[in-house]
Amino acid sequence: MALSLEGKANQLGQMVREHLPMAMQGLAVVPLFVGFDEENALGRIFSYDVAGGPYEEYRYFSIGSGSVFARGSLKKLYRDGMTAQQAVRVCVQALYDAADDDSATGGPDLTRQIFPIIAVLDADGFSQLTDTEAGDQVRAVVEGRMESPDGPKAPVE
Repeated sequence: MALSLEGKANQLGQMVREHLPMAMQGLAVVPLFVGFDEENALGRIFSYDVAGGPYEEYRYFSIGSGSVFARGSLKKLYRDGMTAQQAVRVCVQALYDAADDDSATGGPDLTRQIFPIIAVLDADGFSQLTDTEAGDQVRAVVEGRMESPDGPKAPVE
């Protein structure tokens, strides 16, 4: 029998906890774990503290030095029921915002053709966009930012 998604999240927390002495020396890793829960037919997100404590997040989340900027962008643009294509575009917008406001967040590099690794995880499984597909998403966002440097506006309801 396969380990449940929650069991996997707890196992990852244990692995982080085992490296607590290194974290106390400043070498911390705080992962973001995302998976599709087949038992409940929904995607789930888990963040961790440096001691390995797992926290379930809802709808969207980001980690890292630019996460506050990315999360602000996600908060503005994310809507329940989005298609995978729409969600990918929102995530690329969030990465752009994080890289724009945080010097430690690396953004896409069109000149060197360095793009983020983008994957979709849903009931159909895991699929990773090719470099060409990721590049197309990035180019669309960058082109849009040439017209509107602050990015798309959130719909007012």
